[in-house]
Amino acid sequence: RRGGYRKILDSCEQARKDGYRWLWVDTCCIDKRSSAELSEAINSMYRWYENAKVCYAYLHDVPGPSFPTASDDERYPDFSGWPEWFSRGWTLQELIAPSNVQFFNINWQSIGDKRMLALTLRNITGIPEDILTHGLHGNRLCVAQIMSWAARRKTTRVEDRAYSLMGLLEVNMPMLYGEGKKAFHRLQLEIIRASNDQSIFAWDCSADDRQPGSVLADDPSCFQSCSGM
Repeated sequence: RRGGYRKILDSCEQARKDGYRWLWVDTCCIDKRSSAELSEAINSMYRWYENAKVCYAYLHDVPGPSFPTASDDERYPDFSGWPEWFSRGWTLQELIAPSNVQFFNINWQSIGDKRMLALTLRNITGIPEDILTHGLHGNRLCVAQIMSWAARRKTTRVEDRAYSLMGLLEVNMPMLYGEGKKAFHRLQLEIIRASNDQSIFAWDCSADDRQPGSVLADDPSCFQSCSGM
């Protein structure tokens, strides 16, 4: 908790240096005791990031003065050799939606922005460079490809595997924490209702993970092989 509070104070100081009067931090600007406020925030979050002047990405596990350009399994053994920020489900929209994402190391030293680092970020995330630099506007991407970017990411709550993708997939739906994997099923049903994108059925999982007779995937990891669609 102390580290989280310190991060908020330091981000406020960085915003002040950059000339901004307002800063939004998800961990303290959403009253999670209110289900209505939480649902509104999650359904609106992608748009908020999209309209932000800048998004600060704090990499707490990067001590050096430069952004890591090669995977390091010794330093980051639990996150495919890359900083932990890139393993989280919620940070996917934080990377794509804002036009300006600034990365900072553990000491709040600037280590680059997403346009400058687009090639490295593509290698880390599998997201094409033109999406990183220009966003999703005007890019005709299939649902399965977007799902593939989330395939290896993790969330604390299983429902957030679905909820964190709503903005990227232009879906709005109520939050029902406690529903488990049904959240991802509901997400797919909303996509099917709103579009005729057949790639949503292109997922593939092992026989052990597959629900008998189901045309819906249980998890974004089922779309891991769809990055080239």
